[in-house]
Amino acid sequence: GPVFFFFYLLTCAIHLHKYSFQTQEKVVSVGAEGVLHSPNFPHIYPRNTKLVWRLVAANENSRIKLTFDERFGLEDPEDGLCKYDYVEIEDPVEGKILGRWCGSQSFPGPQVSKGSQVLIRFTSDEYFPSAPGFSIRYSLLPQVTSSRSHPLLHAASTEQSRHGGSVHSPTIPELWTHGGRVVSGFSTVEEVMKYLEPDHWQLDIEDLYKPTWHMLGKAFLYPKKPRGVVDLNQLREEVRLYSCTPRNFSVSLREELRRTDVVFWPSCLLVQRCGGNCPCCSNRCYECQCQPVRVTKKYHEVLMLKYKAGGKGLQKLLTDVPLEHHEECSCVCKDNSD
Repeated sequence: GPVFFFFYLLTCAIHLHKYSFQTQEKVVSVGAEGVLHSPNFPHIYPRNTKLVWRLVAANENSRIKLTFDERFGLEDPEDGLCKYDYVEIEDPVEGKILGRWCGSQSFPGPQVSKGSQVLIRFTSDEYFPSAPGFSIRYSLLPQVTSSRSHPLLHAASTEQSRHGGSVHSPTIPELWTHGGRVVSGFSTVEEVMKYLEPDHWQLDIEDLYKPTWHMLGKAFLYPKKPRGVVDLNQLREEVRLYSCTPRNFSVSLREELRRTDVVFWPSCLLVQRCGGNCPCCSNRCYECQCQPVRVTKKYHEVLMLKYKAGGKGLQKLLTDVPLEHHEECSCVCKDNSD
């Protein structure tokens, strides 16, 4: 009857409410330090919740730094993936996920936005809410917007003055030629970062070695990238100390890749190339040359510096560059005439 039908509808409404996500989005203007956190922090957060914070710097020329509280604990991952309860940070400027975290074994490291905005998402499902949740402190970092104040431009202008030329706003090729010489002269990647970003070079180092995220269904999977795997300082030392046979050669990435719009560090890398002489060449051969008979392409991870479009700051990232390696060489007669 009507009473039964009423209770049936009421039961359905309760059921739908229980399993539906509560979605909220809040815009936060960041002019000074502040804190945002999961509901009920540091206690158990609610089930079926989805919150989105859009942090917008009050000054569009600033970046936003996020620092997690050491008290961090969400539902554990499944098969290494944060599928159910997690906090996620996205950079809306580049449309990239900076990270997704769950579990309680360790708290995330500091994060820095690429531009003046950053999105923070918190999601929980209907099972296994945890404590304490998470808490994030946000603050502003200054961002270089004019190339006039950047160290690379200062190096280019100094080079112009040293050679008695008129000091003008350097072109991109001039910028990378003169500034690149300064960068290539440093002995360690830490020195490079201190020169480029003296106020927050440690954060840039952390940013370089962040895990690389890959989409897997509705979850994210990342292979860990410990610093020991990619040792930029060791790469540079190998270039300085190269000597062995088959021959090691140092090549300039700028010349090898024909890139004049960026600066690479290290600026040179060690590759295997055929070299040396051919003393056992046939007497009938006028000139023998050591030439490759088997060639392969290998990828090397290096630091690349590039200005963003529209002069919106300096982009620093690890990138793979392809270089030709000679795996097998042979003495080939160049001219059979005596």
